[in-house]
Amino acid sequence: MKNWGIYFLIIFLIHEQRFLHQVAAEDGFMRREGVHFMLNGSQFYANGFNAYWLMYIASDPSQKNKISSAFQQAANHGLTIARTWAFRDGGYSPLQYSPGSYNEQMFQGLDFVIFEARKYGIKLILSLVNNYEDFGGKKQYVNWARNQGQNIASDDDFFTNSVIKEYYKNHIKTVLTRHNGITGIAYKDDPTIMAWELMNEPRCTTDASGRTIQAWISEMASYLKSIDSSHLLEVGLEGFYGQSDSHKQQNNPYFQVGTDFIANNQIVDIDFATVHSYPDQWLTSQNDEAQISFLNNWLQSHIQDAQNIVQKPLIFAEFGKSSRDPAYNTYQRDLLFNTVYSAIYLSAGGGGVAAGGLFWQLLTEGMDNFRDGYEIIFNESQSTASLIAEESRKLNKIRKMYREVEENKE
Repeated sequence: MKNWGIYFLIIFLIHEQRFLHQVAAEDGFMRREGVHFMLNGSQFYANGFNAYWLMYIASDPSQKNKISSAFQQAANHGLTIARTWAFRDGGYSPLQYSPGSYNEQMFQGLDFVIFEARKYGIKLILSLVNNYEDFGGKKQYVNWARNQGQNIASDDDFFTNSVIKEYYKNHIKTVLTRHNGITGIAYKDDPTIMAWELMNEPRCTTDASGRTIQAWISEMASYLKSIDSSHLLEVGLEGFYGQSDSHKQQNNPYFQVGTDFIANNQIVDIDFATVHSYPDQWLTSQNDEAQISFLNNWLQSHIQDAQNIVQKPLIFAEFGKSSRDPAYNTYQRDLLFNTVYSAIYLSAGGGGVAAGGLFWQLLTEGMDNFRDGYEIIFNESQSTASLIAEESRKLNKIRKMYREVEENKE
């Protein structure tokens, strides 16, 4: 007697594999033309979210349902971009446990994240290292080099030490050339990935001139593009102005970190600009009204400069308001979200550079250990969830409008 269960499983797997290849063929790579993202010949505007935890959670087979749940909920709210980490350096449950040595189980988690993102129509921005010591970051790279006898003055030697730079380049190559164990597609050939990010919030406070970071970005961007010319690339910047325009430094929240929004994003291999927005962290002594006033100026100055000087697309890649702030209330968080979303929509509606915003951070149910005050859990945050869904609808409407304009030209 034929085992019908096995028979239908085989048929399902065959159709699933065909489906994957069909989707991969239809869903093209994200491109850039001037100040616009382009997808399959049409201007691309989209709403999105951060979920740094995706690879880590997916590496545990008993937790994989949280990935599917998060993507399903995101898709239900019209979200089509997710930014997440493609790094865990040393420490607990690492991806890279020593230079050039990798944890296959963790990589399989990232395989699953990419596989599921495709199923739900979500593009990924994958960040390759952290500025901070959370999950290893540049501090772990520095410690690895010290253990090999390198003379290291500070963690900022990450950007200049030749041994450390080779460690990092090896990580770039390892991730980009990884073949997904589920789909068989090399990461560098997978259009599910929208872009690579060199570093989450790079900072080099030992060189306020900006020359160190500028040189590092140029070198690493060129190296990454030599391996993968299909994907877009961004730096991971917070948006602080540097010495290329001293007048614009007055827009910064009172500190310099060795980056330069203008000069860093003008590097030829960088495809689009990013800005992070945390007035509640940056202006702790000021009230909500002053923080929103700062945010409005922060948004507008970067939109104008990306449009007129950098001349590349712009994504507001992190923003949020912590529920742990004194006197926090949902109205103030919604006001911040609406301020960011309105600026993006106004720019996008006029064919401008602002292509989308990614709030920090999306969680799903049963993830209390990941709460940081900024978390959005849709069924706990109805008013914020409604704002998010409305922004998605508005940007999708703009995208359809531009697509129709292109079609009418043909």
